[in-house]
Amino acid sequence: MAECEPNAQQFMDLTVPEYAYMFGFLQADGHLSQQSRQRGRLAVEISAKDIGLLREFQKLTPYNSSITERTRSTDFAETHTTAVWSMCSLEARTRINELGLPYGRKSKTIAPPTVEFSRRDYLRGLIDADRSVGFTSKGLPFVSLTTASGAIASYLSDYGRDMTGVARNPKRNARDDIYNVLYMMELAQGLAADLYYPGCLSLERKRATAESLSAWVRPSGMRAAYTTRRWTATEDRILLKLNSPMAAAEALGRTTQSCNLRLWRLRNRKVPMPSDQ
Repeated sequence: MAECEPNAQQFMDLTVPEYAYMFGFLQADGHLSQQSRQRGRLAVEISAKDIGLLREFQKLTPYNSSITERTRSTDFAETHTTAVWSMCSLEARTRINELGLPYGRKSKTIAPPTVEFSRRDYLRGLIDADRSVGFTSKGLPFVSLTTASGAIASYLSDYGRDMTGVARNPKRNARDDIYNVLYMMELAQGLAADLYYPGCLSLERKRATAESLSAWVRPSGMRAAYTTRRWTATEDRILLKLNSPMAAAEALGRTTQSCNLRLWRLRNRKVPMPSDQ
């Protein structure tokens, strides 16, 4: 999946979508450790069924790294197999640390990068690491992020407001001292369609789940969050011509989230193209 050819000079250039995603994932699920004489290690441990993502990280990294598996007993299953990607290069660790992945405990201190970066790819990395895309027990689509970092919670809320037109004001959970930024139903559909675009680097099963969110339709008996405004063939043509949810939202007087979801449905033939209507 990784399309960029890795080299030390470009490594972790966060304007490159794959590196922006990788850095977001590392911030949420990676661990930097250090020892004496500048020794140390970057490690990411995830379920072995997602080992494909670690292989993509390895392809993107122009430094020696390894992937190993280990099986152990847990409180949730008799045995559980995980995959661990490890890298020890001081040059690579220094770069990642300077971008905003601290050594040691990091949950409250991580923040969005201060350099230019690809926003939606970075956020998708954070959300993938949190495994928070899917359907509730009642079958309602959701996208969420649980984090101890106020800066991360605020950033997702700002991005979500720009995409959906709906503001979130995250507050720490009094019991766990964490934030949970949650989007449900149509808002989750629009956000997922934006973050998980075709061909993006992601956990394969999460991308498949994100794509399945678009098929959900609000039940007829469920009160609508807003009055549905039907799309016309003329609006579809304008949306396809502009090929930009933000530009179309301004031109059509709709939300960016609505335009983004409609564009995804048109491109993937989930609804008839205007020429077919």
